[in-house]
Amino acid sequence: MKVAIMGAGLSGLACAIILERNGLTPTIYEKRSQVGDRFIYGEIMMEILNKPVVDSLAYLSEKFQIYLQPAANIKEIYIHSKNNTAAINGHLGYITIRGRHENSMEAQLHRQLHSPIIFNSDINYEDLIKEYTHVVLATGDAAYSKKLQDFDEAFTVRLKGATILGDFEPRRVHAWLDNTLAPKGYCYLIPYSREEANIVIAYPNYPENEEKSEDEYWNKFYDRIRGQFNADFKIRDSFNITQYIIGKAARPRIGNTFFAGNCLCAIMPFLGFGQFTSILTGIEVAQDLLGKISIEDSASHHFKSFEESLVLRRAMEKLDNKGLDTFVKLLENHRGNYLFNSKINLLSLAGRALTPFF
Repeated sequence: MKVAIMGAGLSGLACAIILERNGLTPTIYEKRSQVGDRFIYGEIMMEILNKPVVDSLAYLSEKFQIYLQPAANIKEIYIHSKNNTAAINGHLGYITIRGRHENSMEAQLHRQLHSPIIFNSDINYEDLIKEYTHVVLATGDAAYSKKLQDFDEAFTVRLKGATILGDFEPRRVHAWLDNTLAPKGYCYLIPYSREEANIVIAYPNYPENEEKSEDEYWNKFYDRIRGQFNADFKIRDSFNITQYIIGKAARPRIGNTFFAGNCLCAIMPFLGFGQFTSILTGIEVAQDLLGKISIEDSASHHFKSFEESLVLRRAMEKLDNKGLDTFVKLLENHRGNYLFNSKINLLSLAGRALTPFF
């Protein structure tokens, strides 16, 4: 068996680690000059999105011996609408670093791997399938999935973000649900040290969202956080992504080609995060190659989660700012803490309950 992996992101690296530990040495092809994305940014691994798993990093460590250290564990999440704020407390997940940072998730996975990575590679799938018995597509985008099979593109997202310098509580995350800042989307502030935080606006590319330019939305958000925190933050780095695809492949495997991470369905539509699923799908592809599981069986769970998450996304998009104010108010007191800390997968239950309406 001769295995090639396209992409040295979370899913590709996780797949390679499991293969290597079981006696197979894959070759990884990465178009960039190192692991990690083009910029440094913070993300969150929220436990509410990964139920019934209650501690994602412990799960990866104990079940698969994949060891990852977060920048911090999340103690508080403040959810802001235009007029209300709900404070959620508990063990809510982890803040992680992504991209070209020595402690990014990608860099940590790379340090657990010995298989060769060919950087700055311009090789394509058509060349690999001639040379290798098996090819794993883990490129971080859905381009090859759309080319090779039916791919249900739910929507595309526009993201604009920056690293800001200031004084931050490293275990506290802020999110904004306000259509004047990100129509039918959201904004967030994620610290990845006491001095650095990532701020992002993210909203779907619907025609009605083009009434204002992205810069107008961004400037309103930046003014909001400076006023809310009474601080004049300095911007160090910024990024802009205009067509980030959120979607689901029809199949996890076609012949001896496997799909993992965003090439499968790792990004959950509701809040747009998918680190845990990306890593899991890479692991599951490796397990299938090793004859331990059927990727068709394991992928069915991810497909189901994607569909439930998409229903919740559609429901949220129906809310105007008055509705978002009501939603955030409902999270006040103990209700939000119960939702985020319950061992029951309440988001899945809500998605299933709402499915007949969307």
